[in-house]
Amino acid sequence: MSSQEQLSRQRPPGAPLFRRVNWGGLRTLYVKEVRRFFKVQLQTVWGPAVTAVLFMVIFTVATGARRPILVGGTEVAFADFLAPGLIMMQMLQNAFANSSFSLLVGKIQGTIVDYLMPPLSTGELLAGLVGGAVTRAFCIGGAVFLVVQLWPGVHVVPRHPLAILYFALTGSVFLSLLGVLTSMWAEKFDHAASVTNFVIAPLSLLSGTFYSIDRLAPTFQMISHFNPFFYIISGFRYGFLLEADSNVALGAVVIGVIDLAFGLLVYRLLASGWRLKN
Repeated sequence: MSSQEQLSRQRPPGAPLFRRVNWGGLRTLYVKEVRRFFKVQLQTVWGPAVTAVLFMVIFTVATGARRPILVGGTEVAFADFLAPGLIMMQMLQNAFANSSFSLLVGKIQGTIVDYLMPPLSTGELLAGLVGGAVTRAFCIGGAVFLVVQLWPGVHVVPRHPLAILYFALTGSVFLSLLGVLTSMWAEKFDHAASVTNFVIAPLSLLSGTFYSIDRLAPTFQMISHFNPFFYIISGFRYGFLLEADSNVALGAVVIGVIDLAFGLLVYRLLASGWRLKN
């Protein structure tokens, strides 16, 4: 007799089969999400790495690879300033791309029942979707880190691993949650693409990835401080340079609060079946 049958005989009628966490189901969903993007890793992992290198080549050649830039009052080589920002930008964009695809493709293809019917709680379903997206973000971050080392004059050395890990994780979780929310709201791929084109891309490109906000007019500096991508990229860059355009502690609190708020919002909407169930 299998352990599953023994468990079903021992439990009283009407009692839930999984009393705490359905680890087997959660692991299955997570593996499914990882395998989905890893089967086409040339497109989903190495493609963004090549894109990051192209950005590196274009901007360092256009501005001068050895031209210094002021970060927190310290001069830093532009290539060293740019590389961490590119790594984080690709991680954020692809975390969103992964999670915004999961439920949406199920809705379009009529396979959304594969997500809603298994014996998974709302928290387990959300954890599996976000976990897969975060894993993709970290794979891309590692790939970009390795590839940018090939560009002459780049010195990307982790100097504050805790800051790197914290902002990479919280930033990826934030975009993963935003992607899940988008996949719940969207009815077709054009809807998700509109969020990518008109929200994610502008916020990431105007986050200080390619420039220091000290060069901006005071009004635009103030606007930049309302961009959560700015705190994520600035804090992540601090882990490599030990210099930042923002208060790193403040950025850590801001992103932590945003993650918590978005997590609660998405959890409530997912539990209610918003735009997923008739």
